[in-house]
Amino acid sequence: MGRTRGATSEARQRILETADRLFYEHGVRAVGIDRVIAEAGIAKATLYVHFPSKDDLILAVLQYREKNVLEFFRAATGRHGRKTPLRAFFAALREWFDSPGFRGCAFQNAAIELADPKHPGTEFVRGHKQRFFELIRGIVEETAGRSATKVAPVIALLVEGAVVTAVLQGRPDAADVAREAALKLSGEGA
Repeated sequence: MGRTRGATSEARQRILETADRLFYEHGVRAVGIDRVIAEAGIAKATLYVHFPSKDDLILAVLQYREKNVLEFFRAATGRHGRKTPLRAFFAALREWFDSPGFRGCAFQNAAIELADPKHPGTEFVRGHKQRFFELIRGIVEETAGRSATKVAPVIALLVEGAVVTAVLQGRPDAADVAREAALKLSGEGA
């Protein structure tokens, strides 16, 4: 029984990794289940055991990506730890923008493609954006104190706008512009 469970977990993980890569590179609507199955190297039945529908797979991929995004930001801000938390966050943001294959925010992309505010994926994206905002708010508090948290929503908008701008311009410079504005808003850049 342990062997089957391990194989099941391996197959599920392979499906998630494959679908995550494909959805990010090509879009959730452009990638069909058959392509995920082929590239993951699994049987159709195996996919449907883990994900009864494509909508279930989309939701699971978004959950999987959230975990990876949060891990990336924790690790990247740690690498830039000699800086203040806000500066480290924006250094991590620039690092992400400058990474190979950067196509913007998978959550923004999915919400736009799904277009249905009641789709479980769209609902998850709203929750993710709230959790990501809480991360930013915590960083602002750590950098500039609790009184500065009123600027956290503005800084979060700067981050979201920087993501879109980085995709459109094909350069990571938007992270620098957003960082400078965030530092001024937080009182750190004054």
